[in-house]
Order: sequence, then structure tokens, then C-alpha cells
Amino acid sequence: MRRTALIIVALASVMLFASGCGGKVPTIGISQYGEHASLDNCRKGFLQGLTDARLVEDKDYKVDYQNAGFDNAVATQIAQNFSSKGVALMCAIATPSATACFAAAEDKDIPVVFTAITDPVKAKLDKGNVTGTSDKLPVEAQLDLIRRLQPDADTIGIIYTLSEPNSVSSIAEYQAKAAAFGFAIEAIGVTQQSEVSLATDAMIAKGVDCLSNLTDNNVVCVLPSVLEKTREAGIPVYGSEVEQVKIGCVAAAGIDYFELGRQTGAIAARILKKEAKASEIPYETISEYGIYINSAALAEFAMEIPPDMSDKAIEASN
Repeated sequence: MRRTALIIVALASVMLFASGCGGKVPTIGISQYGEHASLDNCRKGFLQGLTDARLVEDKDYKVDYQNAGFDNAVATQIAQNFSSKGVALMCAIATPSATACFAAAEDKDIPVVFTAITDPVKAKLDKGNVTGTSDKLPVEAQLDLIRRLQPDADTIGIIYTLSEPNSVSSIAEYQAKAAAFGFAIEAIGVTQQSEVSLATDAMIAKGVDCLSNLTDNNVVCVLPSVLEKTREAGIPVYGSEVEQVKIGCVAAAGIDYFELGRQTGAIAARILKKEAKASEIPYETISEYGIYINSAALAEFAMEIPPDMSDKAIEASN
């Protein structure tokens, strides 16, 4: 009789624990704006950050991964779906997904953790139950790199999306800082991906000395075709992160998006463990960057890394 009573008490304790934990594994809704290498690396790094925090998938959390295919309307639908399902946390990769998730989560007070956003303040993601990581570009380091590799260059061309806050913010910083390095900025704005090819033709016609690419989603998605045109015109292109250098950009002063995602996963783990609320965690900006080079692309343009930079340059060609 005593043994039966002990078993009943033990079972009751297990049921109480399960009830206290919500009775089910919490779901993380991951909304990725679209598919390209840097955003994919953010997602992979995010999951690694959860693992680093000793959270185990299917035990401590489940993942509902959705891809918007670079469609703002789809990003909104994904966010609303996450909200209606009552996910425990939304992870938003890139600005359109982040703003959609924040809007959908606000009424239900679902925490949102973003990544790959250059200017969270301009995107209005710096207040509320939201936090994450910024991929603010090291613009001064990029300008210095271009000057070192092209000492006689005068004009840098940049193609960007007019409606993407990340890009608008980066263009403003380039324009503010370029003169100090002896450059002028020739910027051409586009409204959609299909316009990037014509913008590239316009840049070539203007005779820019090089292009500097941002993390602009519309441009990154068609970067191989941009590189094909600029290669034929003899104009080098600088990337903004390692994956762009791998596919043919000559060099970049950029960040590692896997590490950015990992940093984001660490933040999400704190929220899932109830160590802090998203509103209590200021967004973080990754401060370290690398100098990535593609030796084959550099050789094609008869360019060389200065000896005093070669020791810290990281080969990033495929």
C-alpha cells in the first residue's frame, strides 16, 4: 500500500513538472527573408548558438523554419502564422522578416530575436519585446581596403534597394566617409531585383573604378550576373562578407555571418531559459571583421594585397 502511494506521488510530480513546462516542447519560429549564403549562415549559426547553450532540439525546443523567398507579403504571412500558432520565440533573419515578425508578435508579447539587420534603430526594432544582432558594415575598413588595392581610384559605384533600410543606412555612411579616403560615391537605387542588371550596365557606362557591394538582398541574389558583367568591363567588385568573395568579389572587409548567427542564438537561449526577457537585452553589434581575399579574382585584375596586409588576409576563394 505504501509502495503504491509512493508511485502515485512520483507520477503526480512528473505530471506537475510537465504541466509547469507547458506540457509540450516550445517552438521557435524561424523566418528567413530569402535564401542566399549569408542568410543561410545566419540560420546555421543561430542553431549552433542554441547548441552551444546546451539546448537540445526536440527536447528543449522545436524549429518551424519558413522562407519568404524575398517576398514581403509572404514574410508577413509567415509572421502572422507564427503568431496564431503561439510560438515561444520568433527568430527573424533580415529586416523585412524582422519588421513583419515584430508587428505580428507585439499584441501577443512573443519575443522576437533578429539578425542580419544593419540599423535596428532605423528599422524601429530597438524598443519592445525585441532584440538581436546587427551586421553593421565596417565601412571605413572597406574604404581603406579599396584605397590600398586601388591607389588611383576615384569613384566607387554602389547599387542598392531604395526600400531596404539596411542599404539606405549604409549608403549614407559611405557618402559621409568616402571623401576622407579620396573617393566619390556613385549610388544607383533600384526597387526590385530585376532592375539590378540595368543598374550594373549604368555603372559600367559611368566609368566607375570599382563596385562595393552591400548586404542588399536584391543585389546579393543576382551577384554572379553582376560579376559577369563587371569582369567583362574590367571593373573589380568588392564584397561585404566572405561568401561574396568566394563567388568572385576581389576582397572584402566584412563579418562572418555564421558567427553573427551564433551570437544571435546565444541571445535566444537566454530568453528560452528565462534568464532575461528580450526587452531587457540590448541588441548587439558584431565588432570584429576579417579581410577576405580571392587571389584568383585579384590576379584577373592584376591586383595585389600590400605586404603589410597579407598576414591578416584570409583566402576565401572556392
